[in-house]
Amino acid sequence: MRHPRNLMRLSWKELQSLELREKAAYFNVNGNPYHCLIAQQFDRSMLDNLGRLATCIRRTAKSKSGMRFLGSLLDHKRAMLYFSQPSSRTFLSFYAACQILGLKPAEVRDTRTSSEMKGESPEDTVRTFSSYFDIIIMRTPQQGFAEKMAWVLSNTERPIPIINAGSGKDQHPTQALLDIYTLQRSFERLGGIDGKTVVFVGDLARGRTVRSLSSLLTNYEQVRQVFVAPPPLQVGKDVLAQLAQARVKYELSDNFEEAIRQADAIYMTRIQDEWDQTPGESSRIDTDKFAFKKHHLDAIRPHTVIMHPLPRRTEIETAVDADPRAVYWRQVRNGMWIRVALIASVFGLAEVVRNNYDLNLG
Repeated sequence: MRHPRNLMRLSWKELQSLELREKAAYFNVNGNPYHCLIAQQFDRSMLDNLGRLATCIRRTAKSKSGMRFLGSLLDHKRAMLYFSQPSSRTFLSFYAACQILGLKPAEVRDTRTSSEMKGESPEDTVRTFSSYFDIIIMRTPQQGFAEKMAWVLSNTERPIPIINAGSGKDQHPTQALLDIYTLQRSFERLGGIDGKTVVFVGDLARGRTVRSLSSLLTNYEQVRQVFVAPPPLQVGKDVLAQLAQARVKYELSDNFEEAIRQADAIYMTRIQDEWDQTPGESSRIDTDKFAFKKHHLDAIRPHTVIMHPLPRRTEIETAVDADPRAVYWRQVRNGMWIRVALIASVFGLAEVVRNNYDLNLG
C-alpha cells in the first residue's frame, strides 16, 4: 500500500485552496484511492473498476471457500470505526465489510465514551487511533474534518488511510459509490448509465448524498440530471456550478408528477430536519406532493428504478416496496459489497481478488 507522498508537500491552507477535482491527485495513488474523502476523486475508470471488483467479491462470497479466501486478505490488519454522528446502515455496512476481509474492527460511536469528555480535541483523538489501527473509517457532523485528518496523518511518521463515511452536509462519497454500483447493476442490460435521466427528489439543499452522487454522474456521457424540490429545499448553487463546469444538462423543477415520467432513475430523499436553523423550520414546508405513492408506479416506465439512501419517513409509501423497480433494499446490500471493494483497493488487493475470481469462477 503506497502512501500519496505529495500530500506532505502541501500546507493545509494550500490544500484547502484547491478545487475539489484538483485534490484528487493528492488522495489517489496510481489510479486507486488511498484516502477516500470526496466524490470528485473518482473518475470513470475508477468507478468501472470498483464496480467490477465489487461484483467479483459478491460472487466469490457465495461459497464457504470464497469467504475463507476473502477473510484471509486482511486478517493481519485492524480498523477503527469512529462514528461521532449517529448511523446504523453506514456503520453496519462498514463493520460487515471489515469482517468479510478479515479486518479486526473496533468502534467509538459516542464521544462521551472517549477522552473528548476530558477535553481532548477530536484531532488528538484521531491521532491516538492512528497509533493502534491500520485504517480509520469516520463519520462526523463536522464539515471537512475527514479531509483535515487525512492531511494531518499524512504528515506524521505513521500515515494511514482515512475513509469518509459522511462529513457534515458536504460529502458522503461511499454512499455515492453504492448508488453508482446500484445504477450499474440496474442498467447492465440497458447500455449502462450513459444517456440516462436521473431525477433527484426531496431535500436537495441539505442532502450530502445528492451532492456526492450528482458529482459522480458527471463521469458518464449525456446523463441528464433533474432536481425536483420545493424552492426552500432546491439543490444548491455549488452543485449547479459543478454541473455547468462539466457541461452537464440539468433542470430545476417543482413538478414531481411530470419529472418521474421522464426518469430512468428516481432518487428520493428524506427531509433533513436535523440541519434546521430553528426548531420546526422544515415542517412548515409543504412536501406532500413530492412523495412517491403506490399509484405513481403506473406513471413510471417499466425499467425505471426507485432509489433512496435511507432512512425514509413518509416520502415513499411502504406499499411501493414490493415492486421490483424499488431497489433501495438492494442499495443497502450493494453498499456492503462496494465498501468491501473500496477497502480492498485501498490496501492494494484488487488484483489479488480478481486473479482468484478468474481462476475459480471466471
